[in-house]
Amino acid sequence: MGDESARMPYRQDSPARPVPARPMRGRWSDAQAFAALDLGTNNCRLLIARPQGPGFAIVDAFSRIVRLGEGLAASGKLSDAAIDRTLAALKVCADKLKRRNVTLARSVATEACRRATNGPAFIARALAETGIHLDVISAEEEARLAVLGCHALIEPGEDPALVFDIGGGSTELVLIDTSGPMPRVLDWHSAPWGVVSLTESAGGGEGEAGRADAYARMRALVMDSFAAFARRLPRNVRSPRLLGTSGTVTTLGSVHLHLSHYDRSAVDGLIVPSAAMRDISRDLSRMSIQERARVPCIGQERADLVVAGCAILETIMDLWPAERLGIADRGIREGILRRLMGTPRP
Repeated sequence: MGDESARMPYRQDSPARPVPARPMRGRWSDAQAFAALDLGTNNCRLLIARPQGPGFAIVDAFSRIVRLGEGLAASGKLSDAAIDRTLAALKVCADKLKRRNVTLARSVATEACRRATNGPAFIARALAETGIHLDVISAEEEARLAVLGCHALIEPGEDPALVFDIGGGSTELVLIDTSGPMPRVLDWHSAPWGVVSLTESAGGGEGEAGRADAYARMRALVMDSFAAFARRLPRNVRSPRLLGTSGTVTTLGSVHLHLSHYDRSAVDGLIVPSAAMRDISRDLSRMSIQERARVPCIGQERADLVVAGCAILETIMDLWPAERLGIADRGIREGILRRLMGTPRP
């Protein structure tokens, strides 16, 4: 969503229910700064925060679309151009970490670095040129961090809830039990399709018929990748709950609200009828890239990738047919911060 610095600080507290007490909080002073950096296939995002009450307050942030995984599906490697874009973003992050006197930080890399044959060389270069050590985490840890960061926005209910994170190179699905003070992971699944990988593999299409064929192709690929997880899901869930955290859902939430520009305070914690999200997804899938670029909150940066996100989202809603979709503009970075400050693992 562009550089977030102008929108900070904000409180990272839950409007849905209280965050559990942190048994380790006594170790930290409220003046100390913590940082979480999430380098994904599409975005480089940083949060710097200080403990505040039961949560934390953000004191600085950065977000830039770097498209680290661009071309990865075809070549198996991170391209020189993508690496250069990403290193430039990491240098901005390194400067912020230094200026904010961060006490403790964790920087993670996800699907692009997991898959790329030159991922280890890139990690080494990033450390040498920026001083940032990127920890390449597993898909399971990625899923658990996302849940830890956003679970407070799940609507109350008795049945299991499904939390999902549509990334650039993969999509994580996590089935959780929310009956206790902390969410308990019941099952999880990582599919190798995110907005970048799916667009590069099955996107495109000229004219109305070509775009419809491409959208159907993407939906089929995603459904096939979810098949094993779908077979494990519980049946006859009376009131399924669904919460999404990603650029896809925050973008579509903005479109649903008819926002002229992105507003985190309006989108984070928003509950939207699933039918409305399907309508928006299908409308966008029929548009040309030029038409999508003219839609506020999509613009040129997301116009080519948003349809793949729509295909993934619709397939998730087929899998877990909740009447409403919760939207979270929080996830892995917030999960990292909570871990650093002592929140138990889900």
